[in-house]
Amino acid sequence: MLKGYQRYFIKQETMQRHWITFPIFVILTLLTLIGCVREQSRIIVITATFLPPTNPVANPQIPIVIEPTPQITIPPVPIVTIVLSPIPQQIASNPTPNAPRPPVDVPSQHTVQAGDTLSAIASRYNVSLDSILQANELANPNILTVGQVIDLPNAPSVYTPNFKVIPDSRLIRAPGSRNFDIAQFIAQQPGYIRAATDSVNTNLDNGAGLEQQLNAAQIVERVALEYSVDPRLLLMLLEFRAGWLSNRQPREDLLTHPLISEEQSASIDRSGLYRQLSWAANELNRGYYGWKYRGNVSLQFGDGLRALYNPELNPGTIAVQYFLSLTETAYTQWQSEVDFGGFYTTYFRYFGDPFQGAVEPLIPASIQQPELSLPFESDVEWRLTGGPHGGWNTGSAWASIDFAPSGERPEGVFCYIAEEWITAVASGVIARRGGGIVILDLDGDGDESTGWTINYLHLSDTEALTLGSRVNTGDRLGRPSCAGGFSNAAHLHLSRRFNGEWMPADCQACLPSLTIPPFTMSGWQVIGIAGQEYQGFMQNGSDQIQAEQGRETTINRISG
Repeated sequence: MLKGYQRYFIKQETMQRHWITFPIFVILTLLTLIGCVREQSRIIVITATFLPPTNPVANPQIPIVIEPTPQITIPPVPIVTIVLSPIPQQIASNPTPNAPRPPVDVPSQHTVQAGDTLSAIASRYNVSLDSILQANELANPNILTVGQVIDLPNAPSVYTPNFKVIPDSRLIRAPGSRNFDIAQFIAQQPGYIRAATDSVNTNLDNGAGLEQQLNAAQIVERVALEYSVDPRLLLMLLEFRAGWLSNRQPREDLLTHPLISEEQSASIDRSGLYRQLSWAANELNRGYYGWKYRGNVSLQFGDGLRALYNPELNPGTIAVQYFLSLTETAYTQWQSEVDFGGFYTTYFRYFGDPFQGAVEPLIPASIQQPELSLPFESDVEWRLTGGPHGGWNTGSAWASIDFAPSGERPEGVFCYIAEEWITAVASGVIARRGGGIVILDLDGDGDESTGWTINYLHLSDTEALTLGSRVNTGDRLGRPSCAGGFSNAAHLHLSRRFNGEWMPADCQACLPSLTIPPFTMSGWQVIGIAGQEYQGFMQNGSDQIQAEQGRETTINRISG
């Protein structure tokens, strides 16, 4: 039986482009004032805060608005001298050793728990769904029973190389990342990236889509901010896989699919720079947080071979190893890509030694969460509708929880601007706002890649906020809607980051060596259910509420 988020979690990634004339645009715009999604009974919020869908018109009641933009042509190559570092002959530095990890026990079987699906099991053990189906005789793979034993494919037979490719603070958009000028760097490259553009969608308050034509610098910056991944790493993947920085005329297929091919994307449309980079950033995060916080200890190649992550590695290197394995079917070829002469060399030529000036450790052992309040006004009832889940898309740490307003909504309408206000959980400054996003910087330096930040998503009515302005605990920030990310009902998606890293909302299943403070607001602590995204509780002493959809239940009610 479907539970919690499974009843509403529908990810729409199929893409279409609709060009409309002005009269049709006027008619569709008027329709958005009438409603945004079809009526669904007893559901308070339907949310999947991931990559914004670029086809909101899959629901015919939600129009898409296309902003006209001038024709973009390939600019002439600037008269600049591009100086690349020579190919290194040896490792530039000796990275700091990591804390030892305990011995790994690799299971050969998985016992089905409540809420499990085959795809979730495959993701948990970093194996393909096909390999699980081949290892088990299942009458109906869509139906599992609690206690059922699932055989896992071949046990890992080798360790991954122990060569460190990149520090954590050059994978995460960490301290120092904002000093890198993306537009200036791209303008100095002779390759195709200088001419690349893509049509990118942003959800509006009412669930309609605003589609804009962005250049490569704008897209790289947007993906880096959304996923909190360092932009230099994204640029280097484009060069390493497709030569976008150095080659003015890459192969035709690499113009639309530089990182993952159309064939490897299966039925999902990942054409275009934004979707390609969003996929890459999400998978880099999956490798990083999956190893660091969710117990992923191995990866699988297309030929079926499984490898155990080397315990001497850091999460940033693990992430690169995992990402490069996704499009490389042969273990021997992949081995050369993650060793000294592979991706590391490409990165070194453009940016020098990645470990020079790295922030280590990114998360200090003594970390403490500042005192936080609930993100809404006192005596106003809200609903906890989502337990711990991805900060941005499924690959990031399960850093977020969802709240939905309990007040009346327009009949038959789920995407609207609610009357209830969302407030600052602590004093700080506004580091970013717009597109449904508000970033509250608690250390006050205005840099969201340093210290603690609180990340609000799906906010409207934020016009009163200005960058760098200071707010106090309880000040109004905006009202919940469907703006930004992907949402088909008004709600608040709330998460924490520290030094740019998504902080798990609950870390009970983390390694003992990791000290991640619990996500606590006004005495209410977030508690997740192991292995079940979106499921969980909040507890304050003997009081407990459960993450659940619906207005007719009492188990999810909470007040400030």
